[in-house]
Amino acid sequence: MSTVSKTTNEEVASVVEKPHDTRASFNPNIIAFACHYCAFAAADLAGVMRLTYPTGVKVIRIPCTGKLDHSYVLRAFEQGVDGVFVAGCLVGQCHFLEGNVNAGKRVGHLKKLLESVRIDPARLEMYNLSGSQGPRWAEICIEFTERIRMLGPSPIRIAKEEKNRGKRCDNL
Repeated sequence: MSTVSKTTNEEVASVVEKPHDTRASFNPNIIAFACHYCAFAAADLAGVMRLTYPTGVKVIRIPCTGKLDHSYVLRAFEQGVDGVFVAGCLVGQCHFLEGNVNAGKRVGHLKKLLESVRIDPARLEMYNLSGSQGPRWAEICIEFTERIRMLGPSPIRIAKEEKNRGKRCDNL
């Protein structure tokens, strides 16, 4: 049975904080929280138009971006997601009046929170679009995926992979 030496807190922090070489094959894992009336409709339209966008974008439909809870976003990052974007109605056109404005404020707050735990706030973004903007949906997905690809894997994802490697070594 192999043993893995215990690591210090400083060693773990250095693994999490240092930039890692991004493989050309790195495919970011992205969660998109999309409002039912506009952004999800735009995503659906992009599909009907057979527009292509990265397969790493997983869409979660919510009734309104105003319904987005802090815990949804934080849980996604905790699970090792590389990036999250929130997509809602155009400003002034929310079906629930100000849900998208409130979501924008929430995203701003979450960016500050992410920064305080040393996760790049650029990994979270808010977009506004109408249901008729299928091409814009595909464009957002491509642009955001490229942004995350440039940032590399999430530090939490890297730490989880390191931890899993250590467990595999223990089981040998």
